[in-house]
Amino acid sequence: MRYKDISSKEIVDINQGTRLGVLGQTDLEIDEKTGQIESFIIPNYKWFGLKKEGADAKIRWRSIRKIGEDMIMIESGE
Repeated sequence: MRYKDISSKEIVDINQGTRLGVLGQTDLEIDEKTGQIESFIIPNYKWFGLKKEGADAKIRWRSIRKIGEDMIMIESGE
């Protein structure tokens, strides 16, 4: 799977029922040795002012349960 195939998909937490962001608005944490994605880092923004507010959310690759046509469903550890 290529990054362009999963970019611009919404990330949804199935445990909390919340939208966490869009993959295109994230940073990736990549293992330098293997080149594999380890996690997505989603910035926490105040949308109207686009001012960063609070801590970033880190979503581990192993938390992904389903990559669909429109969204990526993850299962948080709560």
